[in-house]
Amino acid sequence: MFQHIIYEVSEEIGKITLNRPEVYNALNNQIKVELKQAFDEAREDLAVRAIILTGNGAAFCSGQDLKAAQTELTGTTYSEAVRTYYNPLILAMRNLPKPIICQLNGLAAGAGCSLALACDMIIASDKASLAELFVGIGLVMDSGSTYFLPRMVGSLRAFELASTGKTVGSEEAVQIGLANQVVEHEQLASATYQIAKKFAHAPTKTIGMIKQMLNQSYEMSLTEVLDYEAQIQDQAAATEDHQEGIRAFLEKRKPTFRGK
Repeated sequence: MFQHIIYEVSEEIGKITLNRPEVYNALNNQIKVELKQAFDEAREDLAVRAIILTGNGAAFCSGQDLKAAQTELTGTTYSEAVRTYYNPLILAMRNLPKPIICQLNGLAAGAGCSLALACDMIIASDKASLAELFVGIGLVMDSGSTYFLPRMVGSLRAFELASTGKTVGSEEAVQIGLANQVVEHEQLASATYQIAKKFAHAPTKTIGMIKQMLNQSYEMSLTEVLDYEAQIQDQAAATEDHQEGIRAFLEKRKPTFRGK
């Protein structure tokens, strides 16, 4: 079904792997379409309760495939290309009511960096790095980096990274808020899987609501947030997982959440 990605589901975890290692998983139009399709599938599949996003080979994603762009941009503008391919992908990720964990196996550059930042957690290999390289070819950030970056690292650091294209190693990424944790490269897959497994056994609908609430909170006042929290709390209370959590607490046992 897919030409440039691998999508597999096992033990309630969906794993999406960018699979163009010969070009460091650079993004042509086809892979962008396939990525959105995979995230859409994961959204609709009740058997999927957490998603891992990673890259095959030495890099996570080197960004836009500049060679492919020479033909793909013929007869169109940059803004049309961004709105047609990148924006729907990023929105599909952020609106997906399930956690997406980036298994950052190598360099995430340009739009590849945006792709990583659009995830809900980033577990980085000690060989990984991130770089907003847009400025290196005279372009501004796109694919959501202008939104994600300052919220993660603050405006001063965001300007520095965006305007210089500085490469941030995995240790520094954790220190400044661009990644959750760094692990030895050989342990990356295992460490990411263990986190995904915990999410796969968590109250899935509640996790989705948490993600939705955090997304919305950036644009709301405190008064609006307080009202929104009260509203969503009713939705959470109506889930089967909430009832199971109460029963487990009263029975002094570990809850068995089913994502319902």
